[in-house]
Amino acid sequence: MKKITVFDTSAVSENIGDFIIMDSVNEELRELFKNDMLFYSLTHDKVSKATYRLNKKSNYSFIGGTNLLSSNMNSYNQWKINLIDSLFIKNVILMGVGWWQYQEKPNFYTKYLLKKVLNKDMLHSVRDSQAEKMLHSIDITNVINTGCMTMWKLTREHCRNIPKNKADNVVFTLTDYNKDLINDQKLIDLLVENYKTIYFWPQGSGDLEYMFRLNNIKNIVILGGNLFAYDKLLCNTLINLDFIGTRLHAGIRALQKFRRTIILGIDNRATEKSKDFNLKVLQRDDIDKLNGIINNDFRTEININETNIKKWKDQFKSS
Repeated sequence: MKKITVFDTSAVSENIGDFIIMDSVNEELRELFKNDMLFYSLTHDKVSKATYRLNKKSNYSFIGGTNLLSSNMNSYNQWKINLIDSLFIKNVILMGVGWWQYQEKPNFYTKYLLKKVLNKDMLHSVRDSQAEKMLHSIDITNVINTGCMTMWKLTREHCRNIPKNKADNVVFTLTDYNKDLINDQKLIDLLVENYKTIYFWPQGSGDLEYMFRLNNIKNIVILGGNLFAYDKLLCNTLINLDFIGTRLHAGIRALQKFRRTIILGIDNRATEKSKDFNLKVLQRDDIDKLNGIINNDFRTEININETNIKKWKDQFKSS
């Protein structure tokens, strides 16, 4: 029986999108290691000696999703590891991990740190071609672009069951750390014009407070600030529903639940996914085009790289 360490990117996080990511991480790992033991540690807090022990005892250690990697991990590191930790943490395998924003080539500190902690023999899975390119630039080449695990089951067959026509109702999101009062107000006004019932899901800890700064929100239905409340709405087959918003993983969750989805791009994550996998993304700066997209039919045709996903998974079958 194998022992598996999983670095949990949802713990100590104020973003419920991290729970959406970890839900898919856990689903994929349970399929790969059906009879094995999974142990969990943190990424967003200081690494402990207990984590050192788990990592040392484990056959594999995985870290999944989010913008964990950056070009200057000595000054900005969502994965809270440092050079001391690199003496004890070894052979970590990336699983759909992405890069934080658009940056220059990683500095020497980052290169040294990642080469110390990442597995040198196993293939790493990254979220998009940007992350793949950044790792290649520091001579970490055992990397393939699989997309985020949240998209691995968005196959052609799955996408064929997502409606192509406009729904009567909509659920939307905003992003507290990337505000745009003008365009976010335009979004709300457009939704009020086009939909009967408008739901708001606060994915981040400050999203609801931000929404209250905007106008035309009197009749908006506010969902509970947890994944259960969001899933309850998405899975309610009696409610005809679209998703539109700036929260990437709220949109991907909607796709998982067969809801027509338009993501408003505000950073590199949605933009890169759109380039690589044909995710339906409209840049928030182009919000004036949204009305036309809402009121025209479109098919969801996501192009996941099934070959790379299978290649990454297959390496664990023979070991």
